[in-house]
Amino acid sequence: MFSGDRRGQREGVELVSTITLAVLDLAGTTVADDGLVVEAFTRAMARQGVEPGSPEYRDMMAHVQRTMGESKIAVFRHLTGGDEARAQRANADFEVAYGELVDDGRCAPIDGAAATIDALRTRGVKVALTTGFSRTTQDRILTALGWRDIADLTLCPAEAGRGRPYPDLVLTAVLRLGIDDVRTVATAGDTTYDVHSGLRAGASLVAGVLTGAHDRQTLADAGATHLLDTVRDLPDLI
Repeated sequence: MFSGDRRGQREGVELVSTITLAVLDLAGTTVADDGLVVEAFTRAMARQGVEPGSPEYRDMMAHVQRTMGESKIAVFRHLTGGDEARAQRANADFEVAYGELVDDGRCAPIDGAAATIDALRTRGVKVALTTGFSRTTQDRILTALGWRDIADLTLCPAEAGRGRPYPDLVLTAVLRLGIDDVRTVATAGDTTYDVHSGLRAGASLVAGVLTGAHDRQTLADAGATHLLDTVRDLPDLI
């Protein structure tokens, strides 16, 4: 069930009664992560010569954990000190590693996520699935789950301009799906960057979901208007 005491207002702005678009994150929110992102990062950095367990590795993984939800190429640009060629190679290695994990059958939906998306669309709420992954990785996940047609729109950072924590993914969904008012948008994600993206886009409902990278207090401190134990609770909240 949803929890916390932020159930209708944020900084004096009332939650609008009609939600027309739900922008939902993938890994950690609608798709079970189970450490796959961290494992793929570990494999990618190992292929770049960073030994797991080394001080350099620990520093890098601390940054990865802090920036869960961010565009993966942006993370690698930071980790490689702005060396674009190395960042692109590491990002390509990450995509290969994550794809291998997906192909090994280690990709599963959050329990009830598909039913949630169906329930929202049945009510007339449009659904956009967004991610910090590349289109290649996103499509691999959607294909593995049989979700290629589950939503009204799927977006990755390269298709929106910038990834999270910027508002571009949410605003691109608003434009492409013909939403008239950003206040009728709800977002849900498991990271602080998901929360920041929703708030910056002007969504009136910005839910932090407790099935992924960041905990209740971290998401609340980021400004989540609501905290959900799972994305399954979103239709009841809307």
